[in-house]
Amino acid sequence: MKILALGIGNVVCADEGVGVHLCRTLEKNYKFTSDEHTLTYVDGGTLAERLIPIIVEYDYVIVFDCVSTNDGKIGDVYFFDFDNVPNAISWQGSAHEVEMLQTLMMMDMVGDRPTTKIIGIIPKVTSDTTFYMSEPVINGSALMEQTFIRHLDELGFKCEKVANFHIQDVAQSACERDEI
Repeated sequence: MKILALGIGNVVCADEGVGVHLCRTLEKNYKFTSDEHTLTYVDGGTLAERLIPIIVEYDYVIVFDCVSTNDGKIGDVYFFDFDNVPNAISWQGSAHEVEMLQTLMMMDMVGDRPTTKIIGIIPKVTSDTTFYMSEPVINGSALMEQTFIRHLDELGFKCEKVANFHIQDVAQSACERDEI
């Protein structure tokens, strides 16, 4: 099975970039191996529907993104199947969150969406342009990381930690040419 780890978010808008930053952190810190499956990481940024040609090439997608909820607090983490969205998820967040929802729904309409899991976190909403994420989201990203590792283990992957980059350091390097 071809599996896509897809980071979604706006990297210059603080917590809104956590999906991309986490995806890049996981790629730097871990080596996942499987005899049956392949794993590819993609920084999807805010591309939404422009990601369709990439997404359709995979059998299974794990999306890292921000989520909005009717209850919950900043830093709360949710893991769910896109076919069984919890009632607490409201999809009323940022433009990229709504566009990604619409993208997945469009793919459903034509039967192209692979099995899709969401690992989401409630962000601190800010209008600041910064690479610095809030402490609750940094702390919650550790649970997102563990959720991803556990899920890949359930799918039959072996996990090896190969580095120890911190998500905030990876976020800070988002605009640098010579990444960490």
